[in-house]
Amino acid sequence: MAKKLRPIAITQGVTVTKSSDGTTLSVKGTLGQLNIKIHPQVLVDIKDKEIHISGRQPESLVFVGTTRAIVVNMIKGVTQGFEKTLEIRGTGYRAQKTKDGVQILVGFIHPVDFTIPKEINVEIKQVPNPDDTKEQMTEITLKGADKQLVGELAAEIRATKPADVYQGKGIRYKGEYVRKKAGKRAVATQT
Repeated sequence: MAKKLRPIAITQGVTVTKSSDGTTLSVKGTLGQLNIKIHPQVLVDIKDKEIHISGRQPESLVFVGTTRAIVVNMIKGVTQGFEKTLEIRGTGYRAQKTKDGVQILVGFIHPVDFTIPKEINVEIKQVPNPDDTKEQMTEITLKGADKQLVGELAAEIRATKPADVYQGKGIRYKGEYVRKKAGKRAVATQT
């Protein structure tokens, strides 16, 4: 028997169930339901409003730690949810909601469309740019119970047009600092 990790407390309003064959774990709360397939090397026991996760062998501690982290995020997701905010900066750069998801215009000759899963809520709003008082920027906020799904979608949208290091235009996470480089002309005049 491998080392047991600290048990996970089941918060009020959350229902955790294990399938009869012990291969899947389901967490249900106010914001939805999430499921995980349990690795064969991991043992999951639900007792007294706590989830106990341990391994079948000493070598399975890697799977135990990963499973524990995923279950903690599932409980947090169905109670509080996860949120990622992206900023679109640049003249003429914007985003809008469509019937299927989000359409982004970031300087390409065509708009880029993203299909949004029904588990994720999207909010789009115009806010003033803190770096340039004349220019507006667009904020896209993604909210959902599944941390992995929210993070993957945010990364896909950001990868469309990452922030440019020379002008700062593009898509970035809110609070992300983009260090601007001096261009060729600025470097040539300094020498």
